[in-house]
Amino acid sequence: MHVHPQHAHHPDAFRLYGPDIQRDPATIYREMRARYGPVAPVLLEGDLPAWLVLGYREVHYVTSNPELFGRDSRRWNRWPAVPADWPGRTVVEYMPSVYYAEGAEHHRRAGAVHDILAAVDQLTLREECERIADRLIDAFAGDGKADLITLYASQLPLFADAFMFGLSPAETEGMVRDANTMVSGTSESIAARERLRALMAVLVQRGRERPGPNLPSRLVAHPAGLTDAEMIDDLGLIIGAGQLTMAMWIGNALRLMLVDDRFSLTLAGGRRSIGQALNEVLWEDTPIQNFAGRWAVRATELGGQRIQAGDMLILGLAAANADPMIREQSTPSAAGNRSQLSFSHGEHRCPLPAQEIAEVVAQTAIEVLLDRLPDLSLAVDRDALVWLPSPWLRGPMSLPVVFTPA
Repeated sequence: MHVHPQHAHHPDAFRLYGPDIQRDPATIYREMRARYGPVAPVLLEGDLPAWLVLGYREVHYVTSNPELFGRDSRRWNRWPAVPADWPGRTVVEYMPSVYYAEGAEHHRRAGAVHDILAAVDQLTLREECERIADRLIDAFAGDGKADLITLYASQLPLFADAFMFGLSPAETEGMVRDANTMVSGTSESIAARERLRALMAVLVQRGRERPGPNLPSRLVAHPAGLTDAEMIDDLGLIIGAGQLTMAMWIGNALRLMLVDDRFSLTLAGGRRSIGQALNEVLWEDTPIQNFAGRWAVRATELGGQRIQAGDMLILGLAAANADPMIREQSTPSAAGNRSQLSFSHGEHRCPLPAQEIAEVVAQTAIEVLLDRLPDLSLAVDRDALVWLPSPWLRGPMSLPVVFTPA
């Protein structure tokens, strides 16, 4: 096996890609921890070297010390060796958004994003999500079968975004189509991303000329005084970062409720189990498995490994949630325990208002679905479900179900 010089002293570095990591990541993370401890050398697709931070305490430390582990991916010391067509570029390549900003610039822009999301009326959002859910379910309720990922979980968050962005019906149709295309990994993805950027530019201008109770208008009026380019980037990020994670949170929770006997008896109206399922998924099958990441500002040590300046550190959120150092001291899947790292930690964590919005959308989506179709059951064996082929995200590619036509 070819070993990159950065990991020459670790000839058995794990590949963070391929069928094994997609099929059974939890087992791979346990093997990594047993061999290397809380920080493991890994190879990304193309055998590019990085470090996977597996330990709960180590992830907490990395995300709490931006002066040692920065967010600006232009620091990566491997960029000269990265092919132009490397598939990981969409995950780690720098963009001028709040996503990669640091220091005072990050605080200014993250504060504005936090404030406009905090201004969302969650009761109104819940009511709108109920209407969206009913409309989506109406489209397949008479069929007696459906794929809950493509027809429901992946669609509802986008329509919720459209509502919060103040889009017209025609704009909503285009945004939903382009957002799905952008993450499809096809040749149309880049064009779809540019159309979404153009839509964000229209919304910024509209927010200036005809302000309303929506996210773009609030961002235009925010005292942080973001430029048009900054607002376009950050509004696009809200859609891009939120849609996939919300969709997978819904899909993973529905899968859990359909395959786990602890939830099967309460599908017909047992609403207390929905919150438990959503929380358990964050611990056991969090939508963002691994997050790239942080880049070492200078040489340092972490978890017994020598980290060089510019090395990439991938936050192993799923592995950290399963760290036996913290799992032995608590019952993470119990209702009310929210100390998981699924939303990351530190100044670049998912903003609290965004977490609350995601929970409103996910909870409402599942409640309405189970109210409307209480006898849902999987149409295939649970072991036949196929997971997304990604080391970064965790979710079933499809969730085929059958039910009594309504």
